[in-house]
Amino acid sequence: MSVFGKFSIQTPYKRVHGLGSAGAGTEHFWKQRVTAVALIPLTLVFVVVVILAAGKDYDAARRLLGNPFVALMMLLFVGAGVSHMRIGMQVIIEDYVHEDVPKIALLVLNTFFSIATGLACAFAILKLSFGV
Repeated sequence: MSVFGKFSIQTPYKRVHGLGSAGAGTEHFWKQRVTAVALIPLTLVFVVVVILAAGKDYDAARRLLGNPFVALMMLLFVGAGVSHMRIGMQVIIEDYVHEDVPKIALLVLNTFFSIATGLACAFAILKLSFGV
């Protein structure tokens, strides 16, 4: 709103251009699609790593994750997966929780849960890959 009250020199289209219904435009839509596409090859690599590590002892799994390429692919898988999860849950919360206080609380918890999950997974992968 301008200093002249409810009058503005912006057209109604200019005020809402790119905002979408939630004020974020298509940013979440595209992030969700990009992470989904990124997860296709990363999931295939993850499945191969799990198959290679299945039935092996801790030292063999550590040697497998000690490979920088494997560790990097696992970190990318976790990063893309956690990001995809957070965006998907955010959309569900925004669509189905209608009261403001629970919605904000759930969105904050969703973000904290995603960060905690990503950090825990990254810590485990890095710990195994560095052999600590």
